[in-house]
Formats: sequence, structure tokens, C-alpha cells
Amino acid sequence: MARPPVPHPNPRTRDSAPPCRSLDGLVLYPVADQAPGQVGTRTRFAYHEENGEIWADYAGGDVVRGHLVGTREGDRLDFRYVQLKRDGATSSGHCVSLVVELPDGRIRLEESWEWESQSGSGTSVVEQVTEHAP
Repeated sequence: MARPPVPHPNPRTRDSAPPCRSLDGLVLYPVADQAPGQVGTRTRFAYHEENGEIWADYAGGDVVRGHLVGTREGDRLDFRYVQLKRDGATSSGHCVSLVVELPDGRIRLEESWEWESQSGSGTSVVEQVTEHAP
């Protein structure tokens, strides 16, 4: 049976505000560590975007290699992710994110995620890396 989509805590409609700029070429980082052995502040996500498709490669901290792929509609991302950890374990899940433009012009993703390969779910925030941010 199919799982219901992960709800986002702050849903916005396409009519509420113009979409934020493209994620293509941006590098983002988590603003806080997750549980041990997961994505953390040393993880970096290199995003790509084209015609409503998004994808990223990520690594750092306990994650040796990770990939995500999905779609963007307005400021809403919907994607699946898979990752390989340093201990050799693999895991996968589903995430829905809201793209927010910060006052300083950087991009923030407010994420609601759920593991599909194990139990667990939560929220996280990743922000754009610039010369003024980590």
C-alpha cells in the first residue's frame, strides 16, 4: 500500500508569493545536526534544477555519499533520497521541502522527511552556503 505524502508544516500555494529563484548550482548545509549517524552540519548538498526537476549529491560527516531526486512545483520540493554511511549502512526516504528566500538573499529549505528503509521522521532546515555563511 502506498504511503501518504509527507505533509509540510507550512504549506503555501503558488498564488501566495512568487517562487524563489532556482536551486541550480547552489550548495546548502544543515543548520543543526540530526541524530547521530545521519546528515549533520558537516554535510553539503550540491543542488541542480532544470524544468521542474531537482537533484543533488551530498556528503560529509557520517554520510559518505548521498543522492536525492525529485520535482519542484512553485516553492515546494518533493523528492526521494538514498545515502551510504561510513559504517556501510544504506538508507532511503522521502522529503517535502518549502523553498524560502532569506532577507540576505540566501535560500533556505524547510524540510519534513520520513525514512522509508527504517522507522523515523522529522523536520530539518538547510541553508545556502555563501562566503558569509558556513
